[in-house]
Amino acid sequence: MSFFLSHDGVRIAYRVDGPANAPTLVLLNSIGTNMHMWDQQVARLNTTLRIVRYDCRGHGDSDAPKGEYTIEQLGLDLLALLDTLQIEQTQLCGLSLGGMIALWFTITYPTRVTQAVFANTAARIGTVERWNERIDAVKTNGMAAIRDASLTRFLSADFRQRNPETTQQIGNMIEATPATGYSGACAVLRDTDLRELVSTIHIPALILAGELDTSTPPSQARELHAALTGSQIHTFADVAHLSNVERPIEFSNYLQTFLAHIDHS
Repeated sequence: MSFFLSHDGVRIAYRVDGPANAPTLVLLNSIGTNMHMWDQQVARLNTTLRIVRYDCRGHGDSDAPKGEYTIEQLGLDLLALLDTLQIEQTQLCGLSLGGMIALWFTITYPTRVTQAVFANTAARIGTVERWNERIDAVKTNGMAAIRDASLTRFLSADFRQRNPETTQQIGNMIEATPATGYSGACAVLRDTDLRELVSTIHIPALILAGELDTSTPPSQARELHAALTGSQIHTFADVAHLSNVERPIEFSNYLQTFLAHIDHS
C-alpha cells in the first residue's frame, strides 16, 4: 500500500517494505517509470533490508505539477521523505534520473548517506538538444509518441523478444507517466551537470552499467568510477538501460553483496 507525504505543495507517493529494524535502502526510479520498476528487487531483498521506494515528482502516483523541475527540487523531495520517516542515514540506489538524484543528494547531504549504488546513470546525461526534442514531442503528441522509442532504449531487443509481458508492463509505465511530469523531469536531465562535483563523494559506491545502454553508456559509467575514489563498477553484458529489469537476480545480488560488506554497527 502506498502512502503520501506533502512537500513544496506536491504530494509524493511512497512505500515501505521489510523489517523495521533492518538497514534502510531507498530506491529511486528512472524517468518515465515509477516505483514498481523495483518490484523484483523488493521481492528479493525485503527480508534483510527495510526498503523505501517512491514515485519521483511527476511520475506514478505522485503529483505532476506543470513547469520545468530542477535537480534541487527532486533532491529536496527525497530529503522530505527521509525526514518524514525519521531516517537519519540511509543507503541509496538510483537508476538513470534516480541515479542523478542520488548523486546530487550525496553531494549535498553527505552525512545522510552511508553508501550508494548508481545504476545506469551519469554526472551528465544527454544533450540540451535531445531533451528539448523530447519535451516538444510529449507536449505536442503525448506520451504515446515516445513509448516505442523509450522501450528501445530501456530494454534490449533480445529481452523485448523473450519477455513480452515485462516489456508491456514497462511500456504501460511509460505511457501512464503524465506528460507534464515527464517533460518537467526532462528539464532536470537537460539542465543538470554534476561532473565538477562528483569527486567530492567519498562514501562506498557501486556503479552498475549496461553494455548496450545508449542513454548512459558504459564509457560514462567508467568516468563516474574514475571520479569516485574507491568505488566499484560492474557492467552487465547484453543489457540496455533498465539493467535491474533485464537482470533482476544479478542486479539484486550485486546490491546485496555490496551492502552486506558495510558495517552498520
